[in-house]
Amino acid sequence: MLGLGQLTSRKVFGAFALLCVCLIAYAAYAEHVLGLVPCPLCMFQRAAVILFAVICVLGALHGPSGWGIRVYAVLGLLATGLGAAIAGRHVWLQSLPKDQVPSCAPPLDYMWENFPLGNLLKTVMMTSGECANIDWVFLGFSMPVWTFASFVLMSAGMIALAVFPPGRGAMAR
Repeated sequence: MLGLGQLTSRKVFGAFALLCVCLIAYAAYAEHVLGLVPCPLCMFQRAAVILFAVICVLGALHGPSGWGIRVYAVLGLLATGLGAAIAGRHVWLQSLPKDQVPSCAPPLDYMWENFPLGNLLKTVMMTSGECANIDWVFLGFSMPVWTFASFVLMSAGMIALAVFPPGRGAMAR
């Protein structure tokens, strides 16, 4: 019917990697063509998408079976969970009233050069007031909301992959 019997771990991880390429390509389009300047939380969300893409590319190249699929799925779930947490924080910041938005942090490039990594992460996550600005909306939702939804869907895909790995039914026959 849908051809799900022909599904392999390579195809599934490859599809997720392609989705990540599309997400990063749109982020680059929004930055370089639409002129939207990414805030620090946007940059960290991009990093989480790239991390997930690397895991998926490795999974597609390896083509694991059995427990190998589950290992890649759990690693992917960790990456998408991290991304969802960052995007969730971003959505929360955008939902705050203007008087409750935290102060802005120094520019990310300055913090990267002068702050230890732990302090940089803490500063970005706790003080990124500039991330509360909503510069782009599609169907009534800001980009962080769409990114959060993407991370939730990718997480659900990784959970499904871990619980129902491809080829399981074929091996039982």
